[in-house]
Amino acid sequence: MSSGLRDAHEMSTTGRGSLLQLAIGRQIRKLRLDKNLTVTDLSKASAVSIAMISKIENGQTSASLSTLEKIAEGLSASITSLFNQYEEHRNVSFVPAGEGLEIERRGTRAGHHYRLLGHGVRGEVDVEPYLVTLNDQADVFPWFQHSGVEFLYILEGQLDYRHGDEVYEMKPGDSLFFDPLSIHGPEKLKKFPIRFLAIISYERKT
Repeated sequence: MSSGLRDAHEMSTTGRGSLLQLAIGRQIRKLRLDKNLTVTDLSKASAVSIAMISKIENGQTSASLSTLEKIAEGLSASITSLFNQYEEHRNVSFVPAGEGLEIERRGTRAGHHYRLLGHGVRGEVDVEPYLVTLNDQADVFPWFQHSGVEFLYILEGQLDYRHGDEVYEMKPGDSLFFDPLSIHGPEKLKKFPIRFLAIISYERKT
């Protein structure tokens, strides 16, 4: 069996996590082995436990973004490089309802849930589409500032959303496209549950 067919067979039969999890794990293992690092070496360099690295490499867990950032630093690699195998195997990203990679973004607190629905395109631009859910236990967000452009589309609920000096009342069907270098984030949560798409695009770091 060819390596490509074997990979596809393993992905369809292991039943462990999503294709994205498996691809990230395999890419981490590849980068680690390319640098002649043991799991113990990478654990020390990244401050991520040996057990966690093993689970990630075997596609047995969805790692938070902060954990992936630590592992990338331990490998002296960019975090986007961890998605290379996923992008090489798939030119399209299909995520069934209820699936996607659970992400812990900076500022995530109780009641805030981010689910990454895909990652990136080839070329000079990265695109990150998130499904964000806020329940009635949610704390108010801290404000964010980052490079690139961002697009929000409200699916359910109501909230006031701040961008710079302006506050927008948003309900299902409303959208906001903006420069995220200005401070932004929910100002007031009005009607629960709140669900919206957040699509962030930024220049890919080489």
